[in-house]
Amino acid sequence: MVKPDAGDFSHQLSAVARSMQEDPGSQHTLETAIAAALEMITGCDMAGISVVHPDGIDTPAASSETLRRIDELQFALGQGPCLNAVREHETTRCPDLAHDHRWPVWGARVSEELGVASSVSYRLYTTHDTLGALNLYSEHLDGFDADDIDNGLALAAHVAVALAAAQNAENLTTAITNRTVIGQAEGILMERFDMSADQAFEVLRRVSRDGNVKLNAVAAQLVETRHTPQ
Repeated sequence: MVKPDAGDFSHQLSAVARSMQEDPGSQHTLETAIAAALEMITGCDMAGISVVHPDGIDTPAASSETLRRIDELQFALGQGPCLNAVREHETTRCPDLAHDHRWPVWGARVSEELGVASSVSYRLYTTHDTLGALNLYSEHLDGFDADDIDNGLALAAHVAVALAAAQNAENLTTAITNRTVIGQAEGILMERFDMSADQAFEVLRRVSRDGNVKLNAVAAQLVETRHTPQ
C-alpha cells in the first residue's frame, strides 16, 4: 500500500468524518470507520471496533472473522491491547504480539493460531465517557510506523465523536419510543378503569417493580395483548 502524504491523509480524514456524521446509526458509523482504517493506515491488515456496555464489552464491527476471534480470545482471557486501551493507556502499541510480557497467553495464541504479529489500539472516548476501542492489527512484525500511529490516533478521535453522537441519537429515539408506549398503556388503563394518568402510571410502576420487569416492557405487553396487569 502506498503511504498517503499529510495532505492526502487530511483530505481523506475530513471526508470520512463527514461520512460518519451522515450515517443513520452507530453500526454504520463503526463500519465506515473500519473501512477507513484499512484504506488510510498503511500497516493495517485487519481492523475492528469494540464497544463498552454496562455489562461488558464486545466487538460489533470487524473487518474479518479472524479479528472477531482475536477479540473473543481477549475478552475470554481478560488480557490484550484492546482491554489495555480501554482501561489504562489511550494508545496501546505492540510490535511483537508473540513475545509481549503484558499478554503472555493471548499474544502467543493469536500469533500462532491466527497469524497476527503486531497491533495498535486506541481508546475511543469523550470528555465524559469511554466508549470502546479502535483496534488495528498487522500480519507483520512492527507493522505500524510512527506515521501510522499518529494517523490512527487522529482517526480514533473522529470515530469517538461520531460514535458518541450516534449513540446519543439512538438513546433519544429509544426514550421517545418507550415514552410513547407507556403513554398508550396509561391510556388503556385510564379508559378501562376510569383512572387518572398518575394512577395508571402507578399501576404500571407497581407491576414493573413486583415482577422485576422493565417499565417499558410491562407497557409494551399491555399495549400488544390488551391484558390488564394484575
